[in-house]
Parts: sequence; C-alpha cells; structure tokens
Amino acid sequence: MAQLLRADLLPEAWIAPPPVRELRALLRHRVHLVRVRTLLRNRIHAIVADHGHDRPRGGYWSGPGRAWLASLPLPAVSRELVDDNLGLIDAIQDRVDRLDGEIHQRARSDPRVKVLTQLPGVGPFTALVILAEVGDISRFASARKLASWAGLTPTVRGSDRVAHYGHISKEGSVWLRWVLCEAAQSAKRHPQFAATFQAIAKRRGKRSPPSRSRASCSPAPGTCSLTPAPQPRSPAQNPRPKQQRGDKHGRRSPVPPGELADHPEPATPRSNN
Repeated sequence: MAQLLRADLLPEAWIAPPPVRELRALLRHRVHLVRVRTLLRNRIHAIVADHGHDRPRGGYWSGPGRAWLASLPLPAVSRELVDDNLGLIDAIQDRVDRLDGEIHQRARSDPRVKVLTQLPGVGPFTALVILAEVGDISRFASARKLASWAGLTPTVRGSDRVAHYGHISKEGSVWLRWVLCEAAQSAKRHPQFAATFQAIAKRRGKRSPPSRSRASCSPAPGTCSLTPAPQPRSPAQNPRPKQQRGDKHGRRSPVPPGELADHPEPATPRSNN
C-alpha cells in the first residue's frame, strides 16, 4: 500500500471541510422537515376528502382554513387524526421558521449567494444548497467537468465510428440535481423563459406534460435555459444509410466512413421533478 501511495496510483478524493458539511446537514434537515410537513398535510387532505368535503379557496393552513377545518362535522376518530396532524404540522412549522431565519442570515453574509440569486429561479436557499453541495469550485478545471461530476452529462456508449448518447449519468450529488430541477421549475415562469416554455408545452401536447420539458442550468454564471426534448427527425432530415452489400458468403462488409448516418447531438439533462 505504501508503494502504491508513493507511485501516485490511487486517485485523490476531495473531502469537504467541517463548515461545508455542517451547512449541508442544516439544509438537508430543513428539506426533510418540509417533506414530513407535506406528508401530514396530504393526510389531512385525504381524511377531509374521504368525508366528501372539498378544500376551500384559501387552503387549510391559513386562518380561515383552520376555522373551516374546525367546523367540519367529522366523526370522532377522523377529528382526532386531523387534530393530531395539525399539532405535528405546527410543531414542524416552528422549527422550519427557525431554520429559515438561520439560513437567511447565512445567505446575507455570503457574497456568492448574491451572484447566484441573479439567475431566474434561484433564491437564497437554492443558492446555499448549490454552494454547499459543490464545495470548493476551484477543484473543477472547467464547467464541463463540474456538469459531469454533478451527473448532468449524458452517458456515452460507442466505438471508434459511432457514439450513442443516453440519459444523464445521475452521478454525484443527488441534492444538487434536485435543487437544480426545482430552480428550473421556477425559472419556467420567469418572463425570460415563460414564452419559450409555453411554446414547448403547446408543441408537445397532452401526451407529454410540460413539467417533463428538459430544463438545464449550466454551471457557467449567468446561463440558464429551457430547451425542448429532441424531436424525431423526418426522413428528409435524417436520410437512411446506404444498404450494406454482402460478399458471396452472405457476410456484410463494413460501411465506408462516408456512408454513415448522421447522429443527433447529445440531449440536455431532463428535469424529473
């Protein structure tokens, strides 16, 4: 083992320093609390809908919504479940509010957050998650290497002549890809991208919902774009390759380089929110 270390045969791995790991833990803890809160809210929705009541316009969680919930004629067991879930929601909300205050305080003191929040769809929380998951940006030589580490580049399978591009690799930080998808869902409503997104949704129709439009935020500062999924080419745009001729034994000869069919460019990463 010592000889291998001296020969530099083992790859180096970057270990996040304690402040970065603590920030990751804080942000992930808030995400987990919000997910539990959403689960409890969905339980209340199911209980109320099971008894034939529809949600009011203001929702369940505001002042009028809580009063409406309290006035519903529910059976004793259902009322107990709703009250218990509401109590847990209130307890979680207090902790989420406390974490939000701490997160905003950290965001105000970090100048990098001010730069990232200039991108459409990126707020203080999203910017902090990006910074915490990426860590030291100087360890990436280029934006391409950062995108590859984040799992946003397509997988490549091919030979000397042909390259087949598949789905994104999904390697690296799951949290980074999740928060970028959340940012893309917010960016599609921004005036800079709203018209493009609506055009994509109109062209794709009902078979593929607009939320599945491919959205990508490149690591380069100031670049964030919504792009459609690649459409199949028409016969005029994608001519068929010339048929291979076999020899007298029926074996096919390799196609000359000039007769290879065109291959599409790699697709941008898809948002799977």
